[in-house]
Amino acid sequence: MLSSSYAPKPYQLTDEQKSASFMAYTTTALYWGEVVVRNSIRVSTWLRTNAAPETITIYNAKVINITANGTPNPMKFTEVHVPNASILAYHLIPPDKDPLDYDPTEPHRVMDPVTAIIGTFRIDGKMRMSTRSTLKKYIEVTRELFTTLYDAEISNPVMPALTKMKVDMVMVRQATCVFCLVNPQRPPEE
Repeated sequence: MLSSSYAPKPYQLTDEQKSASFMAYTTTALYWGEVVVRNSIRVSTWLRTNAAPETITIYNAKVINITANGTPNPMKFTEVHVPNASILAYHLIPPDKDPLDYDPTEPHRVMDPVTAIIGTFRIDGKMRMSTRSTLKKYIEVTRELFTTLYDAEISNPVMPALTKMKVDMVMVRQATCVFCLVNPQRPPEE
């Protein structure tokens, strides 16, 4: 007999699928739970690939609406369907993680500290770029749907009761993100 605390998964995986813990940020809410993807998909970079669906289904989902000085009170749903276009940032929830999406031995690359402002969220992390580039040049030249920030700390100044979260990598929608340079580690190029 099954324990009363046992809850079956609201999805069934095939041999070609896996699930992962996923968190998504929009202008008005924070969503987290489990997503189901093909085994070959890296969830960390999923939404910047052609395999990204128009609507992201999150199972065993929790939702917090962002309100000024509000108390986090998650609503629980068996599943939620979030339009891909409304997702401003996303990441795997630790301890889930994917391998890094770059070669750390690649020459002439640096990790510059940046702050990204996305809706009411602040993300302090590092952006990987060429040693000949600057944040300004990177933003002017790069035309990618999502940009990766590494070693990131995510907070919400509007709702300080939300606990800060640290993740290895977070994807931020470049078109809706304000990038800030707080403390340059390299001198500006002439």
